[in-house]
Amino acid sequence: MSFSVGICGLPNVGKSTLFKVLTKREVKISPKPFTTISPNVGKIEVPDERLKKIAEIVQPEKVTPTQIEFIDVAGLIKGAHKGEGLGNQFLAHLRNCDAILEVIRCFGGEGIENVLGEINPQKEIEILETELLMKDLETLEKLVKTRKDKKDKEAEILKKSLEEVSKGKKLIDFLDESLLKKYQFLTGKKFIYLLNINGKTSFEKPKVDFLEINLKEEEEMMELSEKEREELGFKSKIENLIEKCYKSLDLITFYTIAKGKEAKAWTLKKGSSILEAAEKIHSDFKKFIKAEVLNFETFLKEGGWEKAKKEGKIKIVGKDYQVEDGDIIEFKI
Repeated sequence: MSFSVGICGLPNVGKSTLFKVLTKREVKISPKPFTTISPNVGKIEVPDERLKKIAEIVQPEKVTPTQIEFIDVAGLIKGAHKGEGLGNQFLAHLRNCDAILEVIRCFGGEGIENVLGEINPQKEIEILETELLMKDLETLEKLVKTRKDKKDKEAEILKKSLEEVSKGKKLIDFLDESLLKKYQFLTGKKFIYLLNINGKTSFEKPKVDFLEINLKEEEEMMELSEKEREELGFKSKIENLIEKCYKSLDLITFYTIAKGKEAKAWTLKKGSSILEAAEKIHSDFKKFIKAEVLNFETFLKEGGWEKAKKEGKIKIVGKDYQVEDGDIIEFKI
């Protein structure tokens, strides 16, 4: 199972440019709205300094980072929850994502049509999130209607949720995670905010935690060599964005070193058991009897797996062990 981030925003805010920079491949980009009809999907490697250090010590034949998926969907406009523009397609694609990355326009002119008609990041965010709330409201109304004669706990929770969403509250702020997953509510997902700037246009900062990136500059710098970028003093912020998305999903990374053949990073939800980690690697691994675990910090300090083993630093754990971020695991079948 891979974790995914849906890239959303109004038309012409830089979503497809971001996707191109993330995946380093050509995508159809146009100054006109609604160019992205079918979603672009790309699996992106997660930057990982720990994996690099593990590989330096192990010297494996192969190094495999973990990945997250980014999905670039059609531009959203006001009224999308009613099907305006490509609204229904847009919202359907977002339902299957684990988090939503909102790209907000903070650049002016440049011959690219601005459907909002002004540079106003807070207003853009409000339009986007109102549409998501309205779609959740519509979903909840249908659910409550179909369960109106039921007196079970879930029916009561859905009815109460309908009241809260009607007041403009996001479902992630109060609804149980199991129900958020069951119904794939749009406002039940984590939100990440990216302000697409050009360094020239001034704007009022929105009232959210955001990352600023000049996507046009990132795209232009892709065409240069690493040496040329260094000479220009350019430092990309794309890795920061990938890391921010990864962390927002409450994910942890564990590692396997396959007896020195492959150093590989794996992704798990925080709080997952070692049984879930085993199933990620291979279905047969769920039959494991025990596992050997060494955290990255100790691995680094001792200078590798074998040295740590001699020093008695490796833990033997059973199926009830909760995996910690940075664990290096070897399963014993």
